[in-house]
Amino acid sequence: MASFRIEGGRKLKGEIIPQGAKNEALQVLCAVLLSKESITISNIPDILDVNNLILLLSDMGVKVEKISTGTYRFQADEVDLSYMESEKFYRQSASLRGSVMIVGPMVARFGKALIPKPGGDKIGRRRLDTHFIGIQKLGASFEYNPDKKTYSIEADKLEGCYMLLDEASVTGTANILMAAVLAKGTTTIYNAACEPYLQQLCKMLNAMGARISGVGSNLLTIEGVESLHGCSHCILPDMIEVGSFIGMAAMTGSEITIKNVAYQELGIIPESFRRLGIELEQRGDDIYVPAQKDYAIESFIDGSIMTISDAPWPGLTPDLLSVFLVVAAKARGSVLIHQKMFESRLFFVDKLIDMGAQIILCDPHRATVIGLGENLHLRASVMSSPDIRAGIALLIAAMAAEGTSIIHNIDQIDRGYEQIDVRLNALGARIERMD
Repeated sequence: MASFRIEGGRKLKGEIIPQGAKNEALQVLCAVLLSKESITISNIPDILDVNNLILLLSDMGVKVEKISTGTYRFQADEVDLSYMESEKFYRQSASLRGSVMIVGPMVARFGKALIPKPGGDKIGRRRLDTHFIGIQKLGASFEYNPDKKTYSIEADKLEGCYMLLDEASVTGTANILMAAVLAKGTTTIYNAACEPYLQQLCKMLNAMGARISGVGSNLLTIEGVESLHGCSHCILPDMIEVGSFIGMAAMTGSEITIKNVAYQELGIIPESFRRLGIELEQRGDDIYVPAQKDYAIESFIDGSIMTISDAPWPGLTPDLLSVFLVVAAKARGSVLIHQKMFESRLFFVDKLIDMGAQIILCDPHRATVIGLGENLHLRASVMSSPDIRAGIALLIAAMAAEGTSIIHNIDQIDRGYEQIDVRLNALGARIERMD
């Protein structure tokens, strides 16, 4: 198990380019199963979760060709359906939560899919009901084997229908959408997720010949087609990484420029950082973060304590709340961080408290941060990364701490951040990878 040794207290300076979006990559990679023609995808991030999904697709019989750094060509003209019965497929897909999104394409094109209960971050309950109920409404039947912990899905044919999702699940919407594009008739999905990455999936599918309208709204209409053809698609920059770099610059008092961020796709992320008092400036499609000695949290107009909470798009993505929490520890003032979606995502705060941050964990979903401003002197620590987003928050804290910290289980960070140590060291950080 790999670890990071981080020398804290070093300022960063320079330019950094965000990787391609992890969450979009997992969706569009599963979509290659919908066509037997060649599909080229660029700006694919070189991270564990994405690489494992590419390997899974290859082992399923999808032809995978690496054209250049971040650009691959896929062709799913000889998919081996029997591979889903193998022990190797079980191990691969069980360790990767994104693998659940092969269900929609496989059922739509081949009439069957088999998937073990997927893995991923241990951040609380992450139910699959929205995925399965939606695909069931299109005509598929599900069977769960409690001994093998596998879901078996079959459908003689899929037929379009109206459905109201019980939650605006991003991966659930993606899965149902990919099943519906080849269903007979018209499917209407209300309360659909509308994140930029979901919009990107819709644009890719439409480029393949699908007929999806309402893109960018929570009401999607899909007119089923007989088949889909090939296309070329470019993945957006990762908004979570952009937000992580903003927080990193603020916490370490550094001056950096984040290049090519697709600013119009960031939603309220920049403004949410400004509410913590962090200065940032849009320069074309770049974000410039100046070196700040300190920053002060705003209060609401009536003077009450600021609350930062996650919400479905265009609200604030839950994947950034761990970063907001650690960055708030160095601000002047107090803020309530309300993580509504996952009940275990805030449990890493004990590590920050041990480092000297003033944080009260109110309950599994809420934490109050008392920002100490210049009086915050984080102590170096030895800790372990519990999930991707907590991992990057702990890395930010370690970079701002006095002394040398160790973070174990950095495979969690590698799952979502491409060569993060190499890229940050190029800006002046001192992070050593230890195997």
